[in-house]
Amino acid sequence: MTGLIILLVIFLFFYLFKLPSFFPVKQDLKHRPDFFGVTFSTKFCQELGLDWKETYQAMLKELKVKYVRLPIYWDEIEKEKGKFDFSDYDYLLDEGEKQGVNFVINPGRRVPRWPECHNPSWLNDNDKETQAATLEMLKTVVERYKNRVSVEYWQIENEPFLDTFGVCPPLDEDFLKQEFALVRSLDNRKIIITGSGELKFWQEEAKIGDIFGSTLYRTVYNSWLGYLKYPIPVYYYHFKGWLAGLSPERLMIMELQAEPWVSHGLMSQLTPEKIEKTMSVDQFRANLQYAINLNFSRTYIWGVEWWYFQKKYGNPQYWWLATVLFQ
Repeated sequence: MTGLIILLVIFLFFYLFKLPSFFPVKQDLKHRPDFFGVTFSTKFCQELGLDWKETYQAMLKELKVKYVRLPIYWDEIEKEKGKFDFSDYDYLLDEGEKQGVNFVINPGRRVPRWPECHNPSWLNDNDKETQAATLEMLKTVVERYKNRVSVEYWQIENEPFLDTFGVCPPLDEDFLKQEFALVRSLDNRKIIITGSGELKFWQEEAKIGDIFGSTLYRTVYNSWLGYLKYPIPVYYYHFKGWLAGLSPERLMIMELQAEPWVSHGLMSQLTPEKIEKTMSVDQFRANLQYAINLNFSRTYIWGVEWWYFQKKYGNPQYWWLATVLFQ
């Protein structure tokens, strides 16, 4: 009997997490004009060996993206303590505004892309000094960009309650609330707080942010179990929003999986076989349709820099699909 139960558990595991594709049946990709945006990272471009200005211009002029989440990396804007240089980010906003882009500006110590916390080299381990410097950085960013009409939302930090990922200190929730209070005192735009769509519930974030931005991943890698496919229906995310008291207008997808999951090494080194495991073109299309079916107020796609990398080095399929999506 015990052996039969073990076999049943193994069968269910493979049936749910390994074998099916979980692709939406209908995939017409029809969506509202303001539904999709992207996250753009200067650092990730550099990791892929791309010129970030070239990549950004291609995104604006070829894809014609109109909604961009822009992480502002602390170690890029304040390389020396007290000396801020916003020239790169001024360029990004200036060029985006020429093309009618609306921005989510995302400052903080913890912002998208590994290692999550992008500390300037001069930052020390003294909590009080670090917190004071963080608040000063936030104040400087908000005051610089709050008069830009293209700035639609602020996002403060990134997935702050997800302590299991990234090279970051443990969360200080009281300090996180101070960060949000500071930004609210400087500007009246709504503030987004982000969190994992798959790994936790959202009540803590809902108490702090005006809008909750979820991740949305469909195929991932686990060091123990290998590649896994989430058997999660769209109503699971709606249920978590309802449970957290989040009305539909307070829900976004801020990180829709549209690049391969890297189990080892660098994304630029992935073989076509590795890419197919988590981000085939079919998977890309299916993830887009899944987000459309979920129908949160907006969805920011994760991976535009990698689509351009693929296009530049001989595989334009992802870029072509995105071109159709945004036009």
